[in-house]
Amino acid sequence: MAALEDILQQHSIWRGAAFARPAQVVATGYGVLDRELPGGGWPSGALSEVLGSQKGVGELQILMPALAALSAAGKRIVWLAPPHLPYAPALAAAGIDLANLAVVRAPGRRDALWAAEQVLRAGTCRALLAWFHRASYPELQRLAAAAESGGACVVLFRPREAEREPSPACLRIALEPAAGELAVRILKRRGPPAAGPLRVPLNRPAHALGRPAFSVPACRQPRADRGMGLPVHP
Repeated sequence: MAALEDILQQHSIWRGAAFARPAQVVATGYGVLDRELPGGGWPSGALSEVLGSQKGVGELQILMPALAALSAAGKRIVWLAPPHLPYAPALAAAGIDLANLAVVRAPGRRDALWAAEQVLRAGTCRALLAWFHRASYPELQRLAAAAESGGACVVLFRPREAEREPSPACLRIALEPAAGELAVRILKRRGPPAAGPLRVPLNRPAHALGRPAFSVPACRQPRADRGMGLPVHP
């Protein structure tokens, strides 16, 4: 029995009726959501997926408190292949230290996957947010393995249709607008099935993404008057 208890103490193993014990988490900043996540927050060293029925439904707002806390602590945050240019004033107003935020361009899915693996395996960032419209299961497995090796909190934004596809992510949530709030449905977590959707209040609109992404040449920094004051790395 002692050997069994030792095995159950490992963060990758859990009883079906209880939450897993993640090695480390980042609090979401929303108590109603933290109470429903193993460890009480976004898992570190693991892959999470946020699925939305449409862009701008609140997928960034739900990450903002965690990102603000990490950047304030001097931790590097990387955004990979966002669909629009990040709007620096909105990010700063949400409490994110722009000096600790980098935006990486990727012309295609394979380039984005390669960039994500390099960032994670280097161990230089504490959180990686990536936008993948399509991703195969083997590609997701590679990202999950890279996340585990680097210890970062990795969140993929994917369309709602991806709910029907298998995924190695340890956490999957689906978002829907709900009269000034956000309906959060936990599709997958390391623990018992969620009882039903959660209602998460949105404090204020977070227009963190502006114009369609990266229409400027790779060698140029976007102009500040175009809503971009963040470092951009090719």
